[in-house]
Amino acid sequence: MTKTALTRLRVRLRAAGDDLTRPAGPRPTPTPAGRAFDTGLALLLGVMSAQFAMGDLYEESHRHGTGGLAALLVLVAVAAGALAWRRSHPLTVLWIVMAANALTPHDATRLTFYALIIAAYSAAAHSPYRTATMLSLGPTVVLAVVVGRSVPYVPGMDVEPTVPVQWVPLLVSVPLVVTAVGLRTWRERAAESRTRLSAVERARTEELRVAVEHERARIARELHDVVTHNVSVMVIQAGAARKILDRSPDEAREALLAVESGGRAAMAELRHVMGLLTMDTEDDAHDGGDGGEAGRLAPQPGLGRLDSLVERVRAGGVDVTLAVHGPARPLPPGIELAAYRVVQEALTNTVKHATGARASVRVDYGADDLRVEVADSGGAPGPSATAGDGRGLIGLRERLAVYGGTLDAAPRLLGGYRVQALIPLDQA
Repeated sequence: MTKTALTRLRVRLRAAGDDLTRPAGPRPTPTPAGRAFDTGLALLLGVMSAQFAMGDLYEESHRHGTGGLAALLVLVAVAAGALAWRRSHPLTVLWIVMAANALTPHDATRLTFYALIIAAYSAAAHSPYRTATMLSLGPTVVLAVVVGRSVPYVPGMDVEPTVPVQWVPLLVSVPLVVTAVGLRTWRERAAESRTRLSAVERARTEELRVAVEHERARIARELHDVVTHNVSVMVIQAGAARKILDRSPDEAREALLAVESGGRAAMAELRHVMGLLTMDTEDDAHDGGDGGEAGRLAPQPGLGRLDSLVERVRAGGVDVTLAVHGPARPLPPGIELAAYRVVQEALTNTVKHATGARASVRVDYGADDLRVEVADSGGAPGPSATAGDGRGLIGLRERLAVYGGTLDAAPRLLGGYRVQALIPLDQA
């Protein structure tokens, strides 16, 4: 035999040894109830086998001898007592009982036969070492055949039995082993099914968690856009009213009316956003806020409401112009809302960061896209300029990304700031 052949043989032997010693599954962990049952089974089988072995002490001591009877009782005790560990160490118990059965005299092998059958079933059902267990079941069947052939003739049996007596142990042991293997396979498949079901449930839970997080982020963006814009404009208008209250009450009154109008608009939009959270018509029917049913059922703002948005900002002291180019046409509500929020956020930033600036809003309806641009000429930061955290532009980019749009926000070369959004309309 060449060196290469010897190497291959060693590799195969090592692999075979690994198969014998590597568990195919987790080690069994018997429950307290299972341990109690196995201990009781071992005691019961041991007592019954010992009583059957002793029989008539005078006759048995002459047939086996005193030493032989004592050795027989030891084998019975070992075979039956080992069954107390048949769940925790099933393969070891099988080997112990096989050894005890092999050492039992041929005319008394039935004393350890029942322990052998129980040990074989336990190994097939519980042992994690599948290969070693299947190899051990072969000698178990051979021992069962030997037990059957050692069954003595029963005097007075005149009728020939349908099944020869010597084959009865074999017909008992083989179905039990096959049943144990089938039961083990069923349990493993059931465990795999439970594992897959648990994995599916975990995946669904994770998807639900992600969906909830996305919905929370969407609602947070809506609240940010509504509150930041309206409150910023109201603060500027209230400040202007305070400054001119003494010398020009009429103009101060107009500014306060603009504050009230902005507050009503903010309440209407907030009510709409909060309605998405509650979806409770009974509670809405008892709502005592301003706006009534029409305010609660008002649609989300779109490009058609840019005029009122510009008017509110213009009333706050910002010179704003609005220009629409191209034939206006209805667009999906989500796209119109996204474009409206771009203008709203850009004008809010102008109010907060560029006091005294002029701003322009331009909407271009293209054949394949919608372009929205808001630019200002630059100015001094307002009192609320330090309150910004950049979440507005981040939220706009996330909102536009849903529709494949992009947002470009950067300072202008000649001063000021420009925000430009481009939304494709191929899906509109």
